[in-house]
Amino acid sequence: MPGFASLLAASAALRVASLNLCTDEYLLLLARPGEIASVSRLAHDRVESPLWRKGRQARANRGTLESALAARPNFLLTMGGGGRSTGVIAANLGIRTLDVPFPTTIAGVESNMVRVATALGDPGRARPWQNRLRALRTGFHQPRDAIFLSGGGNSVGASSLGAQWMRLAGLKQRALNGGRATLEQLAIDPPEVLLRSTYRRTEVSLGQRWLDHPLAARAGSKRIDTDGRPWTCSGPLMLIEIERLQRFQ
Repeated sequence: MPGFASLLAASAALRVASLNLCTDEYLLLLARPGEIASVSRLAHDRVESPLWRKGRQARANRGTLESALAARPNFLLTMGGGGRSTGVIAANLGIRTLDVPFPTTIAGVESNMVRVATALGDPGRARPWQNRLRALRTGFHQPRDAIFLSGGGNSVGASSLGAQWMRLAGLKQRALNGGRATLEQLAIDPPEVLLRSTYRRTEVSLGQRWLDHPLAARAGSKRIDTDGRPWTCSGPLMLIEIERLQRFQ
C-alpha cells in the first residue's frame, strides 16, 4: 500500500514540459492540467494545432530546454529535438526526460500513447484511444484510389504513415514521383478521390495559389477537404480526422 501511495504522490507532483508540436499532442491528450508545465509555442497557434485552446491553458516555450525552465518542469517530453545534450543537461538539473520516437507506423503511434501514459503514471489513460483505434480498424473499407493534396501539389508517400492512416479511411494513396502531384497528372489521370488539405488555406502564397488552379480544384470524381494540421505529426489526433473521413465512404 505505501508503494501505491508513493506512486500517487509522484504523479501529483509531475510537471511536464513538451518541447515539440508532436509531443504536445500526446501531453495535451493524456495529461491532467496540473501535470502540464509548458508546451511548445506552436501548441498555442490555431493554425498549427487543433488543440490550441487547450494548449493556451499552459505556458508556452520556444522548443528548447532553456526556455522551458521558467515553468520549473521535473519531466521533459521530446521527440529528437536538441540531440543528446538536452537529455544530459536535463539529467544534471534533476529533470527526467522521455524522448518519444517519431512513429513510422500506426502501431508506433499506439506504442507512443502507451509510453507517454505510462510515464505519466497511468498506462490506462491510453486505453480509450486504443479502443478508438481498434474501432477504426474494424470499420476498414476497401480502399479507393486517392491522392492527398496540399499546397504546391505536395503529397504523402504511398507507404508513409500518412498513407497508412488514409487506408483506415478507405483511401489508397497513389504513388507519386517525388511525393508530389502535378497539374498534368491531375488532368490526364485524376484519382477517384482527391483529399485536399486545408492547412494554411487562407494564406496568400504560391503553394495555395497552385491549389486554386482549376485542374487542382476540380480533379477527381470526389473531392474531400481534410484538416491539414494533424497530418504534420500524423499522431494520435489523426484518430479524430480519420473517424470523420470514414463517414464519407
